[in-house]
Amino acid sequence: MEYSSIQLNDLPDEILIYIFKKLSNAEILYSLSGVNKRLNKIVHDSIFTNDLSLFMSTSDGLVYSLSDLILDRFYSHILPSIHQKIQWLHLESVSMERILHVKNYPNLYGISLHNIQEKKAIDLFT
Repeated sequence: MEYSSIQLNDLPDEILIYIFKKLSNAEILYSLSGVNKRLNKIVHDSIFTNDLSLFMSTSDGLVYSLSDLILDRFYSHILPSIHQKIQWLHLESVSMERILHVKNYPNLYGISLHNIQEKKAIDLFT
């Protein structure tokens, strides 16, 4: 019996989108943005950029910041290239101010803030 090797790039776009939708949008953007033109086109589609959660959460509701390495890539490369497509941002208190100051988000419709103290929210939005 012969074995064949299929690489990710060999799959049709529809299959890739189906697979990618099983992961978080942040994971997809962080992992595949800039890999090649085809994957870049797919992961920069509105399916993956409209609604973006930039934190980790546990099954019991605890919220954690993404690692500095991941956030730095979002600040410097990913958010500047998709900022106009983002409609919803889900943020936590450690990184939210920097994320909100990366670019203007002209199509932002809503923000959900997690683990934020009232004073910080007032300072940020007044």
